Amino acid sequence: MFFSAAVAPAVFFVLRGAQLSNSNELAGMIVQRVLGVINRGGFEIALFLLVTGFLINRKESRPVQFAEMISLAIVAIMTGVSHWVISARMLALKAAMQAPADQIAASDPRRIAFDALHHYSVMAMGLAIVAGLVAFLIMARPRSITESEARE
Repeated sequence: MFFSAAVAPAVFFVLRGAQLSNSNELAGMIVQRVLGVINRGGFEIALFLLVTGFLINRKESRPVQFAEMISLAIVAIMTGVSHWVISARMLALKAAMQAPADQIAASDPRRIAFDALHHYSVMAMGLAIVAGLVAFLIMARPRSITESEARE
């Protein structure tokens, strides 16, 4: 959330403020590099939590366990798709354009496709963030102690 709300906008703001001719391209390269780390990390952490969630016997109700596992699966899927599908296609389109995306005509099919992929990337990241928050809230919530646990 911090990256989306603070880092990415700050990178674009600072580089545009430097009045470089390729400021958007440079900012995009920085954002793409950091987003790759975030996506791979989110994917790996979500997979780890999914596996450990099945191995750890927590005394949770089935609906709570199901909600946690679904939320973690959504994080893994969205970060994986964002990194290995959407970002990969965006990089291929950027290479095919042979110029910074913001210098390509808005009516160019490659630019239209790039902008659509960017939109999908933002949506995938937003969904992963929401799912991650849901999973975090489920995992972090206080557990009620049953009578049998209190006797032990």
